[in-house]
Amino acid sequence: MDSKLYRDNLFESVMPFWMKHSLDEEHGGYFTCVERDGRLYDSRKYLWLNGRELWMLAKLYNECPDHPERGKWLEAARKGAAFLRKHARDAQGRCYFSLSREGQPTGYQRKPYAAVFLCIGYHEYWKATGEEWALKEARDLFWRMREWIANPALMDRPKLAGAAAFTQLADWMVQASTALELAAADPDPRYREVMAECLDAILLRHLDAERNLLLENVAPDGGKRFDMPEGRLFCPGHSVEVCWFLLDMLEYHPDAERQRQVLDILEASLEAGWDKQHGGLTYFVDVEGREMLQLEAGMKLWWPHTEALYACVYALKLTGERRWARWLGKVEEYSWATFVDTVHGEWFGYCDRTGKPTHLLKGNNYKGCFHVPRALWLSIRKIDG
Repeated sequence: MDSKLYRDNLFESVMPFWMKHSLDEEHGGYFTCVERDGRLYDSRKYLWLNGRELWMLAKLYNECPDHPERGKWLEAARKGAAFLRKHARDAQGRCYFSLSREGQPTGYQRKPYAAVFLCIGYHEYWKATGEEWALKEARDLFWRMREWIANPALMDRPKLAGAAAFTQLADWMVQASTALELAAADPDPRYREVMAECLDAILLRHLDAERNLLLENVAPDGGKRFDMPEGRLFCPGHSVEVCWFLLDMLEYHPDAERQRQVLDILEASLEAGWDKQHGGLTYFVDVEGREMLQLEAGMKLWWPHTEALYACVYALKLTGERRWARWLGKVEEYSWATFVDTVHGEWFGYCDRTGKPTHLLKGNNYKGCFHVPRALWLSIRKIDG
């Protein structure tokens, strides 16, 4: 493996794009709704993306000590962190989903995901600066996020009598990823306990053992609900992302058999998600091949491919097995041909099944400075490590 492809894209295209177009020098924080060439089309600031960009900037500052842009990354992180510290949370400690350019609340998402990414952003920023308020915020948000997932009514999402009871793979994903972030610099044993809980929930409950795939929604006891579209839902991008989280968690809870299991789940996820006719990973799959509620199911999005890149790099570095070299080559070839913008920089985000862009934007309320640079940097670090 050679990291040059990833280095060139990250440091000559992706990060320069966001450094040029996402920073609000007047008010702080980060814009994400930018057109192909970086022009702003919505000045609102989406907090889960602001937390992600803060994490990315601080991460590169912390781990690229010789890079000439390092000081600029830290300064951009400082301005983002100050904006978020002042405006991100309401009087009850909940996180807004979006703010005006100046920092006034414009919306809630009654889910805990803004808190997740503010948590990791603050934590990485604390590692960069030693500012204790950021560590305090990260710890507080972690445990509040756990409470909000366990009791959605705390976020004004009441339990409805006729609603099916599900646990969501996404909820275990975010608990796993944040626990991994905090455990790397905090000896508190509770983070490792959370990891163990996530390992069991994902591998014992969310696994469809017949197909070796991770289902998005299962009953709280692990029961499968194949009578409902939600219960048959498989998201290849989530599944491959979870696999590298699982491999990281197994560093804290070593288990050779589980490691083999995770690698097999990763391969099955890639096989089940790969479009045999047009290439690329489809967004959603019904595991029984039935009709789906998601009209975008057959689309090709940027982030499943970034997750697949890093998961394949990880698996190849870990095992040296040829299957991962083959998969990595397929994902690299498709990603660079489909998503990489060689004219204006960064990646396109949304393509139809054939790989033709449906939108030329580089960011919105879901796409920002995170999945692409994270996967590129983690891949570089893994290849060169």
